[in-house]
Amino acid sequence: MAAPPLVFVAAAIAALAILVLVVFAFRRWWRQRGQRQRQRRPLQTAAAAPTPVSVQDEDIDRPLLSENRGDHSRQSNSFLGSSVGEPSKIQTNRSNTSPSSHAITDTGRIYPAECYATQGETHVINVENDTSEEFQLGSTLKCTPPPKWPTPDQKHRRRISGEDNHNGSVSLKDNTYHSILNLEVIAGPSHGISCSRQSSRPSMLPITLGRVPPSDLVFKDSEVSGKHAQINWNAKTLNWELVDMGSLNGTFLNSQLVHHPNAQSRRWGEPAELAHGDIITLGTSSKLSVQISLQNQRVPAGVGMASDPMVARRSGRKLPMEDISFCQCPLQGVEHFGLFGIFDGHGGDGAAKAVSKILPENLGYILSHPETKERVQSCSDASDVLRYAFTLTEAAINHQYEGCTGTALLIWFDQNKDCFAQCANLGDSACVMSVNGKTIDMTEDHRVASATERARIARTGQPLKDGEVRLNGLNLARMFGDKFLKEQDSRFSSEPYVSQAVRITKACTAFAVIASDGLWDVISTKKAVQLVVEGKERNSGDSTSAAKVANRVLNEARNLRTKDNTSVIFVDFDILRTDPCIAK
Repeated sequence: MAAPPLVFVAAAIAALAILVLVVFAFRRWWRQRGQRQRQRRPLQTAAAAPTPVSVQDEDIDRPLLSENRGDHSRQSNSFLGSSVGEPSKIQTNRSNTSPSSHAITDTGRIYPAECYATQGETHVINVENDTSEEFQLGSTLKCTPPPKWPTPDQKHRRRISGEDNHNGSVSLKDNTYHSILNLEVIAGPSHGISCSRQSSRPSMLPITLGRVPPSDLVFKDSEVSGKHAQINWNAKTLNWELVDMGSLNGTFLNSQLVHHPNAQSRRWGEPAELAHGDIITLGTSSKLSVQISLQNQRVPAGVGMASDPMVARRSGRKLPMEDISFCQCPLQGVEHFGLFGIFDGHGGDGAAKAVSKILPENLGYILSHPETKERVQSCSDASDVLRYAFTLTEAAINHQYEGCTGTALLIWFDQNKDCFAQCANLGDSACVMSVNGKTIDMTEDHRVASATERARIARTGQPLKDGEVRLNGLNLARMFGDKFLKEQDSRFSSEPYVSQAVRITKACTAFAVIASDGLWDVISTKKAVQLVVEGKERNSGDSTSAAKVANRVLNEARNLRTKDNTSVIFVDFDILRTDPCIAK
């Protein structure tokens, strides 16, 4: 009997289903087999494969180290190491290298035993023997052979998370930092008066605000009590604090009362922390602006520091403060040396804060070796030290989209108590000195629009077009940080300009002004020197004269309505040499 057609159909479907399952299982097995073979193949060839050559950070971010300035000889420096932990070396090709130079080797360090001048007959500018009124420094005088220093410990290269925040900036609570408080009356009958104090000078604290002497700020306002309020530095919290002294009409911080709730009780209020940009109101009409800036270590006698974020012209609001001022005298661990600097950030203040921390550490590390320190003092030249410290600092920071200028004035005293000053800079923060009435420009302008910088860029083989004053949107061609831009455009550089050393004898009258571009945008170096001379005459004999001179220069920039953050450091060498940090 023939089988029904439905039986054949069912059998065919079953056979087809079995065939599909077999094919699917086979394909899965074949795929897994192929994966196992691919996993074994790299392991078999890994041992025979050569180790790839790694590119060091120093090679990627290495700055342009070769340039001509006028008729000076061409120089080329390289700081290379085969690994992160291997000491970096300075290799210099000079056209006038002396064949008779020798070196002392000590545990991997190589220092020159002698120093030689390859340009001219002296290493320093002797102002006493020059009759010109103004100097423009050329390229740095060279000592040969150059020293070969080891790279500092890894802590100098990159900060760990416990030290810095996420963007690489230095914590404001860092115990090596002190603070400068600037108060200015911006409204009321006493409009225009100001006061500046440093947390490192407790003898000048607290600051009393009142209507009658001996208040530090005396207000000609009938609503202000005789002793109205007080501001002091809290060394435990590292903050400036405002407290009402039982005033009759009250004290307000950013429109919030800080006096005792019962004003008629005349009891003191609770301390309130101050921050940069705060507004203090005494009574109803007298208002003060609060400006706070950081500095490192103590401020010696004869040094004044002042800063102001300034106000945006259109909005009338305070600009974000990206300037960092620095003072360390003596340099940590190095007697008879001091360092002053201003770092103007862009894209944020992270790079400026990091550089203000790392650069002094690198300089202290290099100069802590006795042979290096003695060589600088005997040759009266620290150009190699400054250049190497800048290179190490650039390698240590990792700011891709932030950068900053850097202007550092290194000073030192020899055995005869003669002072020497030498400056290194990146960017457009500038330093000017006056010695016996003669003006000396200690820095070079690294804005894209400057003639010297355009000439340097032209030597790279990629000259700027006529009228082109920016590189990738930035008006600076040399700076710390901005690693992303430097990777994209080789015309950016972190090679500093280094001035010649200036000698200041005991018979000289000398001072220096270091400032960010907020000042130089509205004031010439000649005008700045004139303001200082007038300020010194008006405040002669005043123990706080240096701070008043710095504020006088700052006020001039404010009156001229500069549109950028402005920071000023004034160094009076006549007073500085009497400070205990130097007179030992």
